[in-house]
Amino acid sequence: MRILASDGIEKNAAATLAAQGHEVVQQFYEPEELAEQVKNFDVLVVRSATKVRKPIIDAAAEAGRLKLIIRGGVGIDNIDHVYAEEKGIKVVNTPKASSDSVAELALAHMFSVARFISIAGHTMREGKWEKKAYKGIELSGKTLGIIGYGRIGQALGLRAQALGMKVVAYDIYKIPALENENMRYVEMDELFAVSDFISLHTPAIDGKPLINAETIAKMKDGVVFINTSRGNNVDENALLDALNSGKIYGAGLDVYAEEPAKNVALYSHPRVSCTPHIGASTSEAQKRIGAEIVDIIGKFFA
Repeated sequence: MRILASDGIEKNAAATLAAQGHEVVQQFYEPEELAEQVKNFDVLVVRSATKVRKPIIDAAAEAGRLKLIIRGGVGIDNIDHVYAEEKGIKVVNTPKASSDSVAELALAHMFSVARFISIAGHTMREGKWEKKAYKGIELSGKTLGIIGYGRIGQALGLRAQALGMKVVAYDIYKIPALENENMRYVEMDELFAVSDFISLHTPAIDGKPLINAETIAKMKDGVVFINTSRGNNVDENALLDALNSGKIYGAGLDVYAEEPAKNVALYSHPRVSCTPHIGASTSEAQKRIGAEIVDIIGKFFA
C-alpha cells in the first residue's frame, strides 16, 4: 500500500510498515495540493494539523484509491468523518494510545497553576526573585470536576484520587463500577458548584462553547480551569474576563480557538499556564500511536 503520513509518523511505525512492503510518504500538503495527492494513496494518516474536509474527500472518492483515513490521536473533528464514510472511505482513530500522556499534562497544568510554576520560572529568567508574590494552593483535599469521563478523564481521575483529591465527573455514559468514596458521577450544574478544579475532556462540541459566561457564573469563586480537549469548547473572551475578575483563579491551556494561538492576552496572562497543543507529545504516546496505526492498517487490508 501507499501511505501518506501528512503530519509525520513515529519512526518505528514507519520502519515496520516499510518492512512489510508498504511505501510511506511523510509530507505535509496544503489543502488544494492534498486534494491532488490523496488520489495516489491507499491510506492517509493525519494528526491535528491536517484538515480533511469535503473537497479533499471528494477528490479521493472520485479517484477511488483511498480506502482508509487514520487520525493518530483521539479527536476526529479535523476530518469530515461522516461524509468520508458516506463516500466509502473508512475513518478510524487511536483513542487508547495518548490517554495517559494527556491526563498527565492536565495534571501538570493543575500543579503549574496552583503553584505559579510557569510565571514564577519566567520572572526568575528575568532576574527577579518574587518569592512572596507566589503563595499557592494545594491539590490534596480539593475537589476535581472532570467533564467527560472517558479514557482520558478516567486516567486523570485515578491520578487525582492518588493525590488525595475528591473527584466528581459528568459524562453522558456512566460506568457505575468506577464510583467509590472518592469518585462519583454528578450532573453538570453540581459539578460547577462543588469543584475547586475543573478539567475539560470532551470532543469538539458544535454550537455554543460549553465553557462560556453563563457556565462560568455557575462555578465556585476561585476555581482552577484546565482545558486539554478542544479550544472551541471554550469562549476565550469569557475565560479572560473571569481570570481578570478573579472568578477563575487560574487556567491551564493546551488547546485554543485558533491554532497557532492568536489570543495573546489570554496565553500571556500571569495566571495562565500554557502549552502549544502537546497533549500527546511524549515518546511513549507516539510509540503507542505508531504501533496502533500499524495494527489498524494490517487488520484493514488483511
